[in-house]
Amino acid sequence: MSDAQPGIDGDDAVYRTLLESTKAIPWKIDWATMQFAYIGPQIEPLLGWAQDSWLTADDWATRIHPEDREYVVNFCISQSKAGVDHEADYRALTKNDGYVWIRDVVHVARNEDGEVEALVGFMFDISERKKSEEKLIALQKELEALSFKDSLTGVANRRKFDASLDLEWASARRSALPLSLIMLDVDFFKQYNDCYGHMQGDDCLRNIAQTLSLAVTRPRDVVARFGGEEFVLVLPETDAAAAQHVAERCKKMLAKLQIPHERSTVDGVVTVSMGVGTFDPSGEIGAKRFIEVVDKLLYQAKQNGRNRIEFASL
Repeated sequence: MSDAQPGIDGDDAVYRTLLESTKAIPWKIDWATMQFAYIGPQIEPLLGWAQDSWLTADDWATRIHPEDREYVVNFCISQSKAGVDHEADYRALTKNDGYVWIRDVVHVARNEDGEVEALVGFMFDISERKKSEEKLIALQKELEALSFKDSLTGVANRRKFDASLDLEWASARRSALPLSLIMLDVDFFKQYNDCYGHMQGDDCLRNIAQTLSLAVTRPRDVVARFGGEEFVLVLPETDAAAAQHVAERCKKMLAKLQIPHERSTVDGVVTVSMGVGTFDPSGEIGAKRFIEVVDKLLYQAKQNGRNRIEFASL
């Protein structure tokens, strides 16, 4: 902008000097013409666009990142028409095809009749703040992921299982599609630890968890460590036949591991017992009762000789 253009407060040189000595970028737009009455010279070193290239509100709008443009422009126009002071965060495009995060703080100036006369504001470079926020969000997501992960096996933990079951239970009720649950327990795991030691016992559990994770293929399926040597699989939108197929696949894949277990009375390798239940959304059973029933099926598998699968539909 040339010095011949009107400033924010007429030709008050002292006031303009103060504004232009700050890192914040002052600006003013005439509401009737939507033309810039003024924008601070700080805009050029920040974004690369010359001060005198900011002629109209369209220049401002077209220099907003395409992903932010529609929302920001519509928001600012609606707030301005309503005479409401506001602020907006957005990515402003630089002349060299980059972008800078901007916080635009806008004051709506009115005339004596109460009509909108001008928009006066400051642009602040908040790029560093946004980087810090993004790092914090990434850290929070990482911590959240860790809080849902079993530290020993790397699969979901009991907390994640509880959250997933609640979510999928509600989804099953809404969609009227079946939900299946597989609970499994490593046969004679105490004896395994006594024989081979806890370090090898941990390796055994990790191998089982990894194998179970490979046995399920859909994004919403969840493999979790339920506790100790017990694991659970949540299978959304899965009927009894499909759940039985998954259980059989898990059993076969685990058998292929051929983990030696000389203290087992059912086989010379590590085996598992399973309980498999399928929930009918039209029934009256609750989620807690569903877990209890499937856990009882697992107990029956143990009582009936271990290294087997017990099924039921509810």
